[in-house]
Amino acid sequence: MHSIQLFLRMSQNTPLPNLVMLADDDADDRMLFEEALKEIDRETEITTATDGEDLMNILSEQPQINLAIIFLDLNMPKKNGFECLKEIRQKDKFKHIPVVVYSTSCQEESIDKTYEFGASYYICKPNNFNKLKNSIEHIFSIGLHKLVPQPPKKDFVISY
Repeated sequence: MHSIQLFLRMSQNTPLPNLVMLADDDADDRMLFEEALKEIDRETEITTATDGEDLMNILSEQPQINLAIIFLDLNMPKKNGFECLKEIRQKDKFKHIPVVVYSTSCQEESIDKTYEFGASYYICKPNNFNKLKNSIEHIFSIGLHKLVPQPPKKDFVISY
C-alpha cells in the first residue's frame, strides 16, 4: 500500500519538485524522511512505496506520472533496490527520472554497483535527523535538471 501526503512550503525562492517518490520498507525511515522533507518547507507531494514491487507497480500504473525524483532504499523485500534501479534505467519512460539511492548499506560494492546501474547520487542513511535534512536539502540544491546524467564518481556519495 502506498500513501500520498502534501507538504506545504512556507516561503522558498527555489523551484521545487512536484512529486517525490520514496521506496523504503522501514516504516520508521519513511516517517523520518517525510518529517525531514516537511521541515525543509518544500511544497511537495511525496508518494511512498513499501517495497520494490510496490514501487514498480506505482510507476507502471501511472502512465503519465510527473515524478521529479525517486529516493530508493536498496534492501527491500519482493524486489530490491538494485533490481528496481536497473528496471527504471531500462525503461524509456523512466530513465530521465533522477534516482537517489538512500540506504543503510554504505559498502563500496553497493555504491559501485548503483553507480554502474545509473543512480544519480547515493546517500548513506544518516544517523541523526539534522544530517538527514541536510542530505535532502543538498540533493534539492543541486537542481533536479542536474541530477541526470550522473556526477563524477568522486561526487556521487553524499554524507553529512
